[in-house]
Amino acid sequence: MTLPTDPAANLAALIRCPSVTPADAGALGVLSAMLERLGAKIERPVFKEDGTPDIENLYARVGAEGPHLMFAGHTDVVPPGDEAAWTHPPYAAEIANGHMFGRGAVDMKGGIACFVAALARYHERHGAPAGSVSFLVTGDEEGPAVNGTVKLLEWARERGEAWDAALVGEPTNPDALGDMIKIGRRGSLSGTLIVHGRQGHVAYPHLADNPVRGLLMLVEALLEPAFDEGTADFQPTNLEVTSIDIGNPSVNVIPGRAVASFNVRFNDRWTPESLQAEIHNRLDRAAASLRLRPGRDTPVAFDIEWRDRPSPVFLTRDDRLVETLAASVAAVTGRRPQRSTSGGTSDARFIKDYCPVVEFGLVGQTMHMVDERVALSDLETLTRIYLRFLEDWFG
Repeated sequence: MTLPTDPAANLAALIRCPSVTPADAGALGVLSAMLERLGAKIERPVFKEDGTPDIENLYARVGAEGPHLMFAGHTDVVPPGDEAAWTHPPYAAEIANGHMFGRGAVDMKGGIACFVAALARYHERHGAPAGSVSFLVTGDEEGPAVNGTVKLLEWARERGEAWDAALVGEPTNPDALGDMIKIGRRGSLSGTLIVHGRQGHVAYPHLADNPVRGLLMLVEALLEPAFDEGTADFQPTNLEVTSIDIGNPSVNVIPGRAVASFNVRFNDRWTPESLQAEIHNRLDRAAASLRLRPGRDTPVAFDIEWRDRPSPVFLTRDDRLVETLAASVAAVTGRRPQRSTSGGTSDARFIKDYCPVVEFGLVGQTMHMVDERVALSDLETLTRIYLRFLEDWFG
């Protein structure tokens, strides 16, 4: 039986499944076929929740003893956008100029393809690992992330699964393989600010209460001053206003309501609860200001709605896991990777509650873009890094 040692062949098979969230489109079946050739025990639970699409997931384990290493990732992808704008069809896995083109090439079917190839090469060289390797793969990472990794982790733990360490194959390198591993992530908190006013004629402002004036003061209070200057391991906390919506088609009517949405990426000086408290304090102080509301003697009337499930900040301090991965990257590439907590969120924010977790994958420059692509040489290099990591971890 031929083992799936070729990362390019593995990736092509995965790309040809148009698994745009929440559709699986056969991607987990393709992955299952690869893992069966490695002797994995495979289960594919489907999770459901009202108001969200049903999601099929995959849990596979090679081996039955410890130590137990988890590889985590996702086979779902974002939509391709205008397919006519692609140089090569987004689901054809065509190769040109040393690159494979396709949606998910780097985010993150490429990482899955390389890890499968690395484990297959490990089997060829050494036989089964002196321990276990599991695959925790969801089809819901690019979607609402409700019926994916969170429930899959709970499902596995209820069946007695426990892990010593986890590696997430997200694209972590800004420019070249060996640039960066992720040893943590900032937290993420989203909210919607709703300012209530009183509708009226613009020629009679004293009879109305313009919520736009109040909204401007409250938004300014969210943006200034800075929340902090950063910490030894994290960038400064940053709030971005992502939309301002008035919904007023008329130029001579003062609206009755104004809404702004925002997201905060925060460091380890904050928890979601302490950050919410700080934002409330800022808004309460600003609401009492009369600076943009002449003739008013009452605070701005507002509500704030927090989005569900804020993501907490985390930092992996497991020296053995981080050092083993960093040393494996350096051994293959000759480059000592930066240990970073930058970027957005990933499913590592869920995994960290079960075991130490790090992230390392391909170069992410084209993820989510038209003509997403990966260099074939990078597929081979990443496979070699993962193989070295497996050898060192189980060695």
